[in-house]
Amino acid sequence: MDRQQEFVLRTLEERDIRFVRLWFTDVLGTLKSVSVAPAELEAAFAEGIGFDGSAIEGFARVHESDMVAMPDPTTFQVFPFEGGTSGESARMFCDILMPDGTPSWADPRHVLRRALSRAAERGFTFYTHPEIEFFLLRDLPGDGSEPVPVDAGGYFDHTTHEVARDFRRQAVLALERIGISVEYSHHEVAPGQQEIDLRYADALTTADNIMTFRHVVKEVALSHGVRASFMPKPFTDEPGSGMHTHLSLFEGERNAFHDPDDPMKLSKVARAFIAGLLVHAREYTAVTNQWANSYKRLFPQQLAEKITESPAYVCWGMLNRSALVRVPAYGKPNSARVEIRSLDSACNPYLAFAVMLGAGLAGVENGYELPPGAEDDVWALSPAERKAAGYEPLPENLSEAIAVMSHSELVADVLGEHVFDYVLRNKRTEWEQYRREVTPYERRRYLSL
Repeated sequence: MDRQQEFVLRTLEERDIRFVRLWFTDVLGTLKSVSVAPAELEAAFAEGIGFDGSAIEGFARVHESDMVAMPDPTTFQVFPFEGGTSGESARMFCDILMPDGTPSWADPRHVLRRALSRAAERGFTFYTHPEIEFFLLRDLPGDGSEPVPVDAGGYFDHTTHEVARDFRRQAVLALERIGISVEYSHHEVAPGQQEIDLRYADALTTADNIMTFRHVVKEVALSHGVRASFMPKPFTDEPGSGMHTHLSLFEGERNAFHDPDDPMKLSKVARAFIAGLLVHAREYTAVTNQWANSYKRLFPQQLAEKITESPAYVCWGMLNRSALVRVPAYGKPNSARVEIRSLDSACNPYLAFAVMLGAGLAGVENGYELPPGAEDDVWALSPAERKAAGYEPLPENLSEAIAVMSHSELVADVLGEHVFDYVLRNKRTEWEQYRREVTPYERRRYLSL
């Protein structure tokens, strides 16, 4: 038994923790959990917890269903705010293994680990920093009717509605108490819309933190008598929820994206990485924006008096918030980074980070040339002007995204054959279900014909 495992077992005893949840995610990014008694955890460290992989989205077929969840003691966190009268609880993420002890190709954490290993072979460590948007709603109507936001606030408003204000404070405190550092929190553009930004960390830690974040936010919302939703676009006439994510590569302690002699302070590595994100953007959009609803956010109709910064076109720019990839202003060499703005907060962060890293590394390894940056508001340009500038649109719906991804050698290589094929099958099914659904809009428009 290693020291980290010993630390976990000692902490359980010293803090009288009664419940330990072992977490992992399916291919679509849904959190899965099994609780074990502390007395059983030592055996779980040695042998893992067996489960039926065929019952989990994308994990295995029935005839090869036996799988093992192996707890990762480095992810151990105590949840003091969930204990109640029964004592504190804790959680650990698991790595999913086959019965022979080899990693499961269907495990999203393993997919990201493989991508990180490829970066490490070139001497790079991949860091990410997400800005997570979501809605606070009075309820989640089960009949598909429009929900009611908890407030009428706008961007950066100091809302007087006590639920939104107290919720953000409680959510940030809960995250900080379990070791997840928060950089900023504020009200976003739409009524009921919130944003909480996590401090940067290595990509695997950040992906674990995002999954924990979603759980904590939903739990804190419930404690306030409201509900939290990460749906990309729940309202027709309001902006959707994105997860703008800052990316950087480090070589040891040195930021590989910084070059003090470059006019834009961008190194050759950074330029090639951005070029990779752009060249392969259409190919990985079905992963970073995996739901049919995601494309209502990327391609919104005109929103009266609302700011829409959804990056629907493949381009980059310095400080340009209408571009897919933005290079923020930064004052210190180690702050050099790029921001990709297409992701929404309902993606699977493990797979999303893996495909973005894969695309960026392809640019670095193959010496992709960075095209000129966009200086204009891309949304304000006419279709002819965008075409003349070479700003290709992202896929406009899930069906197009699937079709583009199905021909991508890069995404297939990053995800692995099993996950790649499963995502395509699952998303084709989702699109067929979405396409055949008759909507309230259609009834309002056509029923009287």
